Amino acid sequence: MDLNKKFCSVILLISLFFYYPSTVKAGDIVHDDNLAPKKPGCENDFVLVKVQTWVNGVEDAEYVGVGARFGTTIVSKEKNANQTRLTLSNPRDCCTASKRKFERDIIMVDRGNCKFTTKANNAEAAGASAVLIINNQKELYKMVCEPDETDLDIHIPAVMLPQDAGTSLEKVLLSNASVSVQLYSPKRPLVDIAEVFLWLMAVVTILCASYWSAWSAREAAVEHDKLLKDAADDFPNDKVVGASSVVDINTTSAVLFIVLASCFLVMLYKLMSYWFVELLVVLFCIGGVEGLQTCLVALLSRWFKRAGESFIKIPFFGALSYLTLAVSPFCITFAVVWAVYRNVSFAWIGQDILGIALIITVLQIVHVPNLKVGTVLLSCAFLYDIFWVFVSKKLFHESVMIVVARGDRSGEDGIPMLLKIPRMFDPWGGYSIIGFGDILLPGLLIAFSLRYDWLANKSLRAGYFLWAMIAYGFGLLITYVALNLMDGHGQPALLYIVPFTLGTFLTLGKKRGDLHVLWTRGLPERPCPHNHLEHCHELNLEK
Repeated sequence: MDLNKKFCSVILLISLFFYYPSTVKAGDIVHDDNLAPKKPGCENDFVLVKVQTWVNGVEDAEYVGVGARFGTTIVSKEKNANQTRLTLSNPRDCCTASKRKFERDIIMVDRGNCKFTTKANNAEAAGASAVLIINNQKELYKMVCEPDETDLDIHIPAVMLPQDAGTSLEKVLLSNASVSVQLYSPKRPLVDIAEVFLWLMAVVTILCASYWSAWSAREAAVEHDKLLKDAADDFPNDKVVGASSVVDINTTSAVLFIVLASCFLVMLYKLMSYWFVELLVVLFCIGGVEGLQTCLVALLSRWFKRAGESFIKIPFFGALSYLTLAVSPFCITFAVVWAVYRNVSFAWIGQDILGIALIITVLQIVHVPNLKVGTVLLSCAFLYDIFWVFVSKKLFHESVMIVVARGDRSGEDGIPMLLKIPRMFDPWGGYSIIGFGDILLPGLLIAFSLRYDWLANKSLRAGYFLWAMIAYGFGLLITYVALNLMDGHGQPALLYIVPFTLGTFLTLGKKRGDLHVLWTRGLPERPCPHNHLEHCHELNLEK
């Protein structure tokens, strides 16, 4: 393997193993209200609310809040929402009766010092038509009622806005500008078409990578058998060992990988900044160029065989084919153009192309040699995902992985190591997103299953690949269902994917009697192509 491919795989395996949870772009909603169940006067569903603003009659910023469990419901259509003047409350927390009366204004109050329902009742008594409660944190918060509350006959809507939105609105109001707002809560489509396409993208990526990996392994096996047969005629007692074209993971490196990924994630969390994200963009572009170049060369070499087999020696890079030199400028230009224009609306196309090419290349280069290593790797990744999405909240007071994935503190819209598709038919906009790790890691096991099936001459139905692909697709589908049921909270996809994929593989292997071979050797027994050895199962057919 050349130096470029090793560098590409190291970059991906160390820095790209992030689960990027698909979150609502509008903001996270925190607080579990199991202890405050619905009751009369406090039984609204939680909904995201658009808060469109006008400053001195000119349309300005749009903010996103969350409606309260209490109060009247908010209209869903923009045409039915009234444009109403916004005023600061006095006192600011609205915990006591207002010192002034409002003529159906919407008033903005600070969170704290009393119950949410108290603020809403005082605002309604002062004549307000709605109340915007500004959170003291950057996240949104579900406003519920206390279990013993009774004064719940509230006839105005209450909406919570995040801290940064409140700061911006307060600054404009204190400048004596005239501010008016419009509140409405458009409904999301029942099925997110973007998530359907993203699901297809992930499945097809693994499908293509697995077939390429299995095809290469079968070619290597045929070539190896030929070398063994030729060598046996002249040197029957010698072993023939070819040059390795892949990197095999072992159990130690699988565990070490998760440890390094955790350390790298904490480093990102602590050092996250604009320049750090820029560094990740550079690394992503380097890996993307290598991945795109490898895929294009493999594809074009079928038509330009001579250019693919003619090499020239380049300092540091070693021997490169003329075809590689021909496609490299295009790949580099493509990555540079994406990096420069990555914040425009259509940049996701370039990011997905680079990301898919990188994932396919790494699945071609890096192999799981047996089911034991695959089990260790996916089990560690399963725990990694759960810990850094959920458990890390107790240690760091926020989900480390979600903070890193969103790009908080960086001024950028998240890290680039993900595939994404815009929600084109969703009035809330945003992106449906999946991290590289959620494709790459299960993909290693699925590619192994197809290599085994082909070398064992198993049919599609009698093999393991078909069932592993179905299990992966179903696990990813469950991830998106869970995401929608959890109010857009980030979900660790491997929490759902690993049990389905790995569980299916282990169960089928045990039932069919192949588990020992899959677990230890990872290669089926094959008759040797010469008479001096009975079987070739001890040889690595991919080397």
